[in-house]
Amino acid sequence: MKISPEQVLKDAEAVYDVIMDGGIALVPLDVAYAIIGHKEEAIKKIFAVKKRSFDKPSGMFACMDHSLALHNLGQREREIQHALFYEHNLPFSVVAPFDPANPALQGVDPYVISTSSKAGTLDMLLNAGDFHTALAQLCFDRGKPAFGSSANISLTGSKFAVADIEPELHAVADIVIDHGTSKYANPEGVSSSIIDFRDFTVVRYGVCFDQLDKVFKEHFSIELRPAE
Repeated sequence: MKISPEQVLKDAEAVYDVIMDGGIALVPLDVAYAIIGHKEEAIKKIFAVKKRSFDKPSGMFACMDHSLALHNLGQREREIQHALFYEHNLPFSVVAPFDPANPALQGVDPYVISTSSKAGTLDMLLNAGDFHTALAQLCFDRGKPAFGSSANISLTGSKFAVADIEPELHAVADIVIDHGTSKYANPEGVSSSIIDFRDFTVVRYGVCFDQLDKVFKEHFSIELRPAE
């Protein structure tokens, strides 16, 4: 399904308005469909309907500006991030230390920060398609980030089409954006690859991992290894 840039931006604006008003959205990403919100009650509903453990924090729906503003990363880590994002155009999630007092998080409910972070780190999904980029940039420009996770009951596998998302999630959604099948749909049901940039361990093996791994090895001489 080909979606025009104008429609992508229109859909992003509509989702932004809904989640800033306290609602929940089901949205299309290249890696899988996601369920997102902004306010405390929305995030509580998302955890409840997904039956998601609070040991598994939500992630931020992020653009590169979010990471540059919030993540505490060294020069080498920034170079890797830049290469993955701009030179290789790969989707990936970055786990890294952050400053919860940063102005970019001003006004975000403390509960949302606490359920979206772990051990002083914040997980940001980057470069997950046109809609993701449009909404994340909108959120950054207006200073109000979105948070969420994959649109599925926990441990059932990611969903790559609106019709495959469980009825329970549809029931709590205030808006659903259907952009067809996710670009990286796969039979294994995996979503984005998550890399901890503190020690280059793999939190989750997901889509495009082989390409990500190749960049780390060939351009930065880094062997990614499983997180303990």
